[in-house]
Amino acid sequence: MKFSIERGELLKAVAQAQSVVERRNTIPILANVLIEAEGSSVSFRATDLDIEVVNKAPAQVLSAGATTVSAVMLHEIVRKLPDGALVTLSDVPASGRLTIEAGRSSFNLATLPKEDFPVMATSEYAANFTAKAGVLRRLFDKSKFAISTEETRYYLNGVYMHVAQGEDGPVLRCVATDGHRLARIDAALPEGAAGMPGVIVPRKTVNELRKLLDNDEDDIAVSVSETKVRFATQVITLTSKVIDGTFPDYARVIPTGNTRRLEVDAAEFAKAVDRVATVSSERSRAVKLSLDEDRLVLSVNAPDAGAAEEELAVAYADERLEIGFNAKYLLEIASQVDRENAVFMFNTAGDPTLMREGNDTSAVYVVMPMRV
Repeated sequence: MKFSIERGELLKAVAQAQSVVERRNTIPILANVLIEAEGSSVSFRATDLDIEVVNKAPAQVLSAGATTVSAVMLHEIVRKLPDGALVTLSDVPASGRLTIEAGRSSFNLATLPKEDFPVMATSEYAANFTAKAGVLRRLFDKSKFAISTEETRYYLNGVYMHVAQGEDGPVLRCVATDGHRLARIDAALPEGAAGMPGVIVPRKTVNELRKLLDNDEDDIAVSVSETKVRFATQVITLTSKVIDGTFPDYARVIPTGNTRRLEVDAAEFAKAVDRVATVSSERSRAVKLSLDEDRLVLSVNAPDAGAAEEELAVAYADERLEIGFNAKYLLEIASQVDRENAVFMFNTAGDPTLMREGNDTSAVYVVMPMRV
């Protein structure tokens, strides 16, 4: 195998591959990337047995072939090569070495046989549809902050992507929750997605997927089966196993009877919460919200550290209310708001609070209060 490739193209392809590779591996081949050169392109494949990513890059292939080499080592070498360099990779199977040459630099890396590299079995997908990268990015970006990190409730360690009934008909919906907060984001249902089984996309896959979604106008081909999900652009294919578990009935925890309405400038609110939380104790991070007509007082009282208070002008016309929240949860939810105003709907100090972005009901957040 021998091919020449522009350093920028190579770096982009290898960067995505090496991020999938687990740093601590008991199986040596899983630390490697499978390089396959054929025609006028080269593909780079990496896997951790749960996720597989394949990156294609244009190259001048002088002789076709395939080999595997350390993904992290290859990435480090390419990263340190000068911009715009033409990189030539060649291997002689008999020697068990891959040679990388660029300008006056030359590297020799140990290889492992391509036959040992595990390729994820293809599965029959129950649904295939296309969605714009911008739509998918919004669905996952706005929900992923609520993914649980608790390993015992493994079925909450991802984003639940499914078809649901929205206000105006069926929607493609992503939900994540950790029991303290919940995010539910809707988008118009793409053609062909109606028969899709609901799947829980793991956290690592959600983070890797983010790299495919930079250009809003890119079309992403999505394929879903009971056990796998695949996202593909023209150059990258990301295939992942889904979490084998049942996502809880989240609709039950979304309050419907909250009538006390607070409207506040989202950016101002987030900054104020951040400021007063500076003195909160690390353990509780509790912030108290005291609501009266058209005014909100945010306060923190940490006996060992000090106290803080800040007042905001808001739109609120209901009876007095005092309610406490974890500052981190409030900040994360407030930072999801793209519009100017955030709307909070309260019931009592002990009930879950609902938050929306202005009048937009396609993004709904729920946060549990805490005693202060």
